[in-house]
Formats: sequence, C-alpha cells, structure tokens
Amino acid sequence: MAAAEYPDRPIRLVVPYAVGGTTDIIARVVGNKLGERLGQSVVVENRPGAGGSIGSAYAAKQPADGYTLVMAVESSHAVNPNVYARSAYDPVKDFAPISNLADVPNVLVVNPALPAPDLAAFLRLLKAEPDKYAFGSSGNGGLSHMNGELFLKTTGTRMLHVPYKGLGPALNDLVAGQVQVVFDNIPSSNPLIQAQRIRPLAVAAKQRLKVLPDVPTYAEAGLPAMNHPSWFGLAAPAGTPAAVLDKLNAAVREALADPATADAIEKQGAMPSPMSRDEFGALIAQSYGHWKTVVEDIKFEKMQ
Repeated sequence: MAAAEYPDRPIRLVVPYAVGGTTDIIARVVGNKLGERLGQSVVVENRPGAGGSIGSAYAAKQPADGYTLVMAVESSHAVNPNVYARSAYDPVKDFAPISNLADVPNVLVVNPALPAPDLAAFLRLLKAEPDKYAFGSSGNGGLSHMNGELFLKTTGTRMLHVPYKGLGPALNDLVAGQVQVVFDNIPSSNPLIQAQRIRPLAVAAKQRLKVLPDVPTYAEAGLPAMNHPSWFGLAAPAGTPAAVLDKLNAAVREALADPATADAIEKQGAMPSPMSRDEFGALIAQSYGHWKTVVEDIKFEKMQ
C-alpha cells in the first residue's frame, strides 16, 4: 500500500478498556485530531475486559493494513502479559509501535481521616502497625495493584490488598473509609482531590504538577523507584507497512503539537509525550522488562 493512498476509508481505534477511563479519554481526544489530519474519521471501539487483554488480543489479530489501531498502554502492554500464566498476545512481537501519546502521573491518595499529612507520616503509620491498613485496586494484577505491591516492596511495609472491579468502586470505598489507600492515576483521582474528599501524598512525575503544585513527587519524597508516570500510546498490528506507520507517527506529532489537543490532555493531568516509532518500541520493551522483574521480586502468583 502506498502511503499517499492511505487512508481512503475510516480507521478503527481499539481501546481495550471501558468508556470514560483514562485510556478512552486520551484515545478520543487524539483520535479526533488524527482524523482531521488524515482526512478520514477515526472511530473509537471499546473492547474492555481481562485487564486490557481482550481488546489487545483482538487488535493483534486484525489485518495489518493501518485501518485497525490500538491503544497500547503500560497496563495492557507491560503489566498484563507478566501477571497471567499465559498471555493471548506478545506485547513486543505482535504489534508495530507508532508513538507514545501521553504520560499520565500516578498518585498515592489516602482517606482524609488517616492521620498522615505527608508520605513520611504515612510510612511511620504503616511501620508501626503492619497489615492494619488496606489499599484498594482496580483488580488483581492490574497496574494499580502492581504499583501498590512495588510500594510495599520498596518501603518494606505491609498492607492488605482489596481488589475491585475497576478504580471507580475502589475510590468510592476510599472516600467512605472502607479502604485507606489507593494507587491511582491523576485523571480519575483529581476531581476527588480538588473536592478534598481524598488526600494526595505523592505523585509519580518528572516534576510537580500544575494541578497539584503542593504535592511532592515520589523522588522528592525519597522514593525514586516509584517515580515513573504511566504511558499511553498507539500501535498497529505487526506487519503494518512502514510507510503507513510513518504517516501515522507524523500525524500524531502534528495532533499533539496542536495547542487545543495539548490543553485537553493536560486538563486530564496528563502530559503530551510523542516519540519516534523506535523510541516507543524501546519504551514498551523496557517497561515490559521492568514489570517482569517486579512480578518476580514480589513472588506474584500468576493468574490463569
């Protein structure tokens, strides 16, 4: 296929998570701008389930012609394949990387009633009474669960883990005090933070966030191992022609350079972060290796 002829019909963008989540929001913001630059509509298709594996496996099996794209994110392409005994796809071999789209800071949030105004005080609580407190997650093996386990491993502390079917229910119980801690990302937590219904203690970001200027990064708080924002990118099935991938990469860069697009992403607490195809491929491989090591270190029992 000649890149000059591509695209001549609408493009599907598979989102392996539910409508309204961070992945879906970023996909729709960027997808609209991609459509404008490519001269064809980009139609978002949500295929949630199994921590992103259902939609990702589906996308990997689609024709490699540039008309099916997929959101390739840290949870589905680095964490998920490492926490299942058998993965339905290879995050490196089965996909052709296009570009990262945005980095999304993670945030450690607690119930305001917890007597911990900062991370140091929180760690003192955990060390004084191991297993007294509980953290909620989006489910066993999800990124929020793994971030919690990494936190416990890094700090030498212990908490109970309470898995939920998504971060929405976990945050609801955090507000209600049924759990005391959640390892979330900024887009879903920030409205509750601004309403003072939950309290942020640290963020995983390269620098302090405009939306939370008084909250230190994990690195500032002495936990550099936690200071890695999540990445949300775009990929195609392996074998997609290089000329098509190059055209898509260029369109992504143009879309993210648009002030309105950047502003829409930044309002979610995320940061536009375009990359070359090779850079994004290297990020996926590096992140996959990182979480493979974490899963081994914490002796996580892989799921069937």
